[in-house]
Amino acid sequence: MQVPENTYRGHKDELLEFLDSDSHGDAYRTRVRDIVQQNGRRLIVSLNDLRIWRSKFADDLLNDPVERFGAYEEAARGFIASVEPSYANVSKVRLGFDGSFGQYHVSPSNLKSTLLGKLVAVDGIVTKCSLVRPKVVRSVHYCPETEQTITREYRDATSLNGAPTSTVYPTRDENGHLLVTEFGMSEYKDHQTITIQEMPERTAPGQLPRSIDVVLDDDLVNACKPGDRVRIYGIFRGLPKSASGHTNGVFRTVIIANNTKQLSRDHGMQFMSDVDIQNIRTVAQEENIFDLLANSLAPSIYGHEFVKKALLLQLLGGVEKNLPNGTHLRGDINLLMVGDPSCGKSQLLRFVLNTAPLAISTTGRGSSGVGLTAAVTSD
Repeated sequence: MQVPENTYRGHKDELLEFLDSDSHGDAYRTRVRDIVQQNGRRLIVSLNDLRIWRSKFADDLLNDPVERFGAYEEAARGFIASVEPSYANVSKVRLGFDGSFGQYHVSPSNLKSTLLGKLVAVDGIVTKCSLVRPKVVRSVHYCPETEQTITREYRDATSLNGAPTSTVYPTRDENGHLLVTEFGMSEYKDHQTITIQEMPERTAPGQLPRSIDVVLDDDLVNACKPGDRVRIYGIFRGLPKSASGHTNGVFRTVIIANNTKQLSRDHGMQFMSDVDIQNIRTVAQEENIFDLLANSLAPSIYGHEFVKKALLLQLLGGVEKNLPNGTHLRGDINLLMVGDPSCGKSQLLRFVLNTAPLAISTTGRGSSGVGLTAAVTSD
């Protein structure tokens, strides 16, 4: 998106004025020093601070982030250079946001067309992570015949600093001379795509959890792994599918992330008090502990003692074994539950889903298919 120069300069001065303000300048100077000390590459700006400083500033950012993002990032780099002039990676610093997003804090199922182009915060469980691959930003080509060097910059639909460029990789110059790519002088950035799924406790009854793809670049790659509960801050954007220059009008939607936050890194252990630990140790001394725990699993469902014991054993897991002959036996337990309709199968599994911290709800179509069928997928 091309922004007029006067508008671009106005957005840049706007953020610089905020970062240098008396009310928030000291806090962000401290953040800059922490970034330099840790050799970081992302300055996080709180939307709450922007709202306190000037409410219209935060509202405009939420409603039209694409127009402002490039100017804001340049302003952030200028602010870092003024605080720490000796920082070598100032040109690689990116901008991220966090804080309260209000009506723009949604789940994947609530990402509708009205939010396209808006700055959103989305909570979910990571179900898939692609490999981290280099993505070319600027290529350098050398012509042996003319001894001239040319450069080419690349932007796609996920770029926020300009319109998408041509994807044609140059092999000859305008006079037809052969070009050799200088890979060592070209510039790349890390690129990764993850998929987050709606949290099961927030899914409407009778509906499958929805998913959304998230684009991670630079320092955000490998920030999370499958099973993590995360909050993604980014721009909700539609990517048109075109074939032979034509499109059917249906867009693939993604979130272009600028910040990620772990929601449950400790998996709930921080909520255990000393009294809870003492009660656990007391119950562990009882002889009928196995029957007690099995009856405590989904207590609202009567009966099914053997099924509950099987689910309990699956939750606890088996013992991993490495035999002397080199055979490796997994400790994971697989369970096949078969029964008549309306006998409590789904409710039992939902109780397990809410109990296990890294459990993910999936179907046969959405699972990996390992052990059931052979499938080849490409990222």
